[in-house]
Amino acid sequence: MSIGSVVTGKTLGVLRLEDRGLGSAIAWLRESSEVPLEIIDTDDIAGQNTAFEIVERAKGGRYPSISVYCDRISNTLHEKFRRFSGKARLVLEIRVSKDRLEGVEQQLQWYTGALMRVLDTNRGDWGDGVYYAGGYEATFGSTKHGGKNFIQIGKITFELDVNLS
Repeated sequence: MSIGSVVTGKTLGVLRLEDRGLGSAIAWLRESSEVPLEIIDTDDIAGQNTAFEIVERAKGGRYPSISVYCDRISNTLHEKFRRFSGKARLVLEIRVSKDRLEGVEQQLQWYTGALMRVLDTNRGDWGDGVYYAGGYEATFGSTKHGGKNFIQIGKITFELDVNLS
C-alpha cells in the first residue's frame, strides 16, 4: 500500500471516530453555540482529491462534503534504517453550498472549526507508525457560483510524521 493511501486512511479513520470524530465535534458545536449545522454523513467524507465540478457531475453534489487527500510526501530518513521515515502533508477540503449567498462563509467557518477541533483532540499516535504532533493551517477560498447556487471551499493542511519499516 502506498504511503499516501496509508495516511489518508488514518485521517479518514480519525474523522469517523464516534467519540472524538467529526460527528461529535459538530454535535458539541451545535449544543454549545446553538449553531445550526447538519451532521456530515460518513458517505460525504471521501478520500480523494477531486474538483467540485467533477463531483457534482458524477454524484450530484451533496453538501456539505469533505475530501481528504495527501498532497506531499517527504522521506527525510529521520530514522535511517526504515523504509520510510519522514512527513506527509494532508489536506482536509470542506465544501459548503447554499441557495442564497447569505451564510455561506459563516457555515464554512463553523465546519472548519469543527474539523480543527477534531485535529486538536486527536494529537498523538494514530497507529502503525503514523503520528500527529499538532499544528495546521486553514485557508478559505472565495464564494463562487456552483453547487446549490453558491459554493465556498476551505482547506486545512497539516503534517503527519510517518515511520514505516
